[in-house]
Amino acid sequence: MPEHQHLRADGTVSFLPHRLNRHPVVVRGLTADELWICCGLTGAVGLLAGIPLSWMLSTIAIAPTLVVLSITFGVFIGGSILRRKKRGRPDTWLYRQLQWQIALQHPLLAAWVGGQGLIYRSGFWSVRRSTR
Repeated sequence: MPEHQHLRADGTVSFLPHRLNRHPVVVRGLTADELWICCGLTGAVGLLAGIPLSWMLSTIAIAPTLVVLSITFGVFIGGSILRRKKRGRPDTWLYRQLQWQIALQHPLLAAWVGGQGLIYRSGFWSVRRSTR
């Protein structure tokens, strides 16, 4: 296919792949960033549950076992939930949703996550068109 077929008369390119800048899906609908977040959070939950349990039962092997089990369940269950929530939404929806939730519930952290740039408005939007 000749190179000039993709060029318009004004010199712009007529074909640009829309998935070029997307993060690839790694596991169960999660991108690499989402997978790291999911593994980190569920691993921390498993560690926090495993340390007291291993102390009560006097065996250290329970803590890493619970970490591995919680990461496994977190990826499979969390991946399914996130895949359903993200379906049909833009690529940045999850990150903007997290930014918005943090900025609303924890205003002191809003600047840290970039929430000060979000628009907070509740109500009806109008385009102020008039009929003639």
